Amino acid sequence: MDPTQLVLQAELGDWEFVWRQRQFFVDGTVLAVKLTFFSILLGFVLGLPAGVVEAYGGTYSKGVVRPVGVVVRGTPILVIISLTYFAGGISPAFTAATIALGVRSAAYQSQIFRGAIESVESGQMEAARAVGLSKLDAIRHVVLPQALRRSVPGFQNEFTIVLKDTSIAYAIGVAELLKRSYDLFSIQTTAALEVFLAASLIYFVLTFSVNRGIERLHNYVAIPGGNH
Repeated sequence: MDPTQLVLQAELGDWEFVWRQRQFFVDGTVLAVKLTFFSILLGFVLGLPAGVVEAYGGTYSKGVVRPVGVVVRGTPILVIISLTYFAGGISPAFTAATIALGVRSAAYQSQIFRGAIESVESGQMEAARAVGLSKLDAIRHVVLPQALRRSVPGFQNEFTIVLKDTSIAYAIGVAELLKRSYDLFSIQTTAALEVFLAASLIYFVLTFSVNRGIERLHNYVAIPGGNH
């Protein structure tokens, strides 16, 4: 048989292998999406208050929050996940990965919120205080509704970062998309290109789809005539 035909058959065989194992990719994708969602949610719960503190907090509270954020942002995510799972003793691995990714996301989300809060004109806070609102009520009812709208574009990058970082959870055995890809590759080593191309395509589709959705959300919630 012509060597070219042998190569073609091998390539078709590898793609056929990938297709037969598509449930592996589906399961890994679902786990990656769950990990991304819960990590960003945890990051929001921790990052929003941190952003408010950085914008309006006192000297002491800023002195605590800012250094913590700097340290977390400056630490590789693999180190954070390993410390959470192995040193922290948190299990199962999915929970440890969620906490690690969530804390890392919180450090970045705090900067998204801080920037959005500081973009709201200071006169609005002064006007809110002048009509009798407390500082906390002014932040909650006047500043945050505008800041949250202005923070939406920042989540395009944040989602992409967290989604890609879910692959690091492979290091502690979380069977997300990359871990499943390695498992398939170990079964049929000739299919390395096909397996990882398929995984890359899934990451791309997820990132592209969510980013387009975030753009539409931003256009929907943008303040008319306001500073986007």
